[in-house]
Amino acid sequence: MFRKLLAAALLLAAFGHAFAALDVNTAGEDALLGIKGIGPARAKAILTEREAHGPFKDAGDFGKRVKGMGGHTVERLQAEGLSFGPGAPAASSGVKAAVAGQAHAPSVTAKK
Repeated sequence: MFRKLLAAALLLAAFGHAFAALDVNTAGEDALLGIKGIGPARAKAILTEREAHGPFKDAGDFGKRVKGMGGHTVERLQAEGLSFGPGAPAASSGVKAAVAGQAHAPSVTAKK
């Protein structure tokens, strides 16, 4: 009985690891090619931009810096398992606005 439980736990752990998100800031070309929607040209563009200007801060930063990555594309890639840092949340509704440059932080004024 214990062996069956152990085997089941190992199987679940293996499947959980298989569906883990891929961090765009640490992934190599082969790993990026494993994401549906990223071909050789996009993988190279991502790596070139990351090497030239450092890691991506978030999905909006990624969309702005990598040519051809609009809001819908970024959301689709996130749904396929692409993430932007360890523990990054899944696709959010603010991705399109951030990519389009329409997201504005509220202004904060200090009272005197």
